[in-house]
Amino acid sequence: MKKLLRKIRVTNSVFLIGTFATTCTAVPYYLWTYGLDLFQIALFLFFAISTAMSITLGYHRLFSHLTFQASRIVRLYTLLFGAAAFEGSALGWCADHRRHHKHVDHEEDPYDINRGLFHAHIGWLLFRRGPESPLTWVRDLQKDKLAWLQHEYYVPIAMFMSFVLPTAIGWVYGGPTAALGAFLIAGVARVVFVHHMTFCINSLCHWIGKRPYSSNVSARDSLLMAIFTFGEGYHNFHHEFQHDYRNGVKPWQFDPTKWTIWLLEKVGLVHGLRTVPEEKIIKAEVREHERQLEAKLQATPVADSFHAMVESARAQMNEALLSWEELLVEYRAVVAGQKEVSRREMAELQKQVQEAAGEFRKSLRAWLDTWQVLPTPQAA
Repeated sequence: MKKLLRKIRVTNSVFLIGTFATTCTAVPYYLWTYGLDLFQIALFLFFAISTAMSITLGYHRLFSHLTFQASRIVRLYTLLFGAAAFEGSALGWCADHRRHHKHVDHEEDPYDINRGLFHAHIGWLLFRRGPESPLTWVRDLQKDKLAWLQHEYYVPIAMFMSFVLPTAIGWVYGGPTAALGAFLIAGVARVVFVHHMTFCINSLCHWIGKRPYSSNVSARDSLLMAIFTFGEGYHNFHHEFQHDYRNGVKPWQFDPTKWTIWLLEKVGLVHGLRTVPEEKIIKAEVREHERQLEAKLQATPVADSFHAMVESARAQMNEALLSWEELLVEYRAVVAGQKEVSRREMAELQKQVQEAAGEFRKSLRAWLDTWQVLPTPQAA
């Protein structure tokens, strides 16, 4: 028992349990007594979106993975409201997260899903399992003066941004009653909401969904999780291509964090958005398809003719992919100014790239279709 008690992170436990208990008791009592007006809803949404986006866009994609570069105003905003999320300073959060990516699903992973859903979600914050992630993981970020100041004065910044500011806004709007509501709803309840939204990235995003890019890690892609986590639910893609500013890489995938970064670039507040070449993403999908289909093939004995058909389709697909890649290299060289061509030649090159992409996708579908005739394994 004493050994267990020594492992408890007292400050974390008191704060996490206390805010949750207050949300489940004091918040309903306030709503029952005073009701809920448009002001309280708007204030909650503003602080919830600002703090959640400061984690997904700021702490995660900007500071942890350096997927783009941001102006001082964007960095300041995400550092202030990131502190209001009460998930630690940017330096501490990023140290844990980079360590997670380096050792995902292994002993050194701070929120290793193999230790159970509870551990990955919140248990690692309640119980101490080993030393804290040292700031050596974020030597580059320590050079950022704003990030270092936030780290040094994290607690007062977090308290002011998370509780004092919404309460003051409520007081100005409607006096003591509105101030209390703002403290409870836009302050305490919002902290709990953002906590469990972001905690789901460490837990359910490694539990629910598919693995279209790599089955070597537990991270998964899930539309449901993407809706709940501001686009972070496309987690299998993120673990395979962590330096891409997008998580929902397909045009139709729900990723408001990606859209916000894109919009910020359009107005000049961020720049240098990093993306993975399309053909590299497709190659990862093809490799994972191939691995899954080969595993199915090993479990189902088939005739040599089927193997020959698969190999022929695979060869055509690889040839089409190679042709597309060669044209893409030439096209990118022209765009980068490394090679000069006329406007007519450029238009022709663009047409060839599009046609090659179409041929590749056609051959990819043909390869996948060959597997549709694979017999279903018979039950013993």
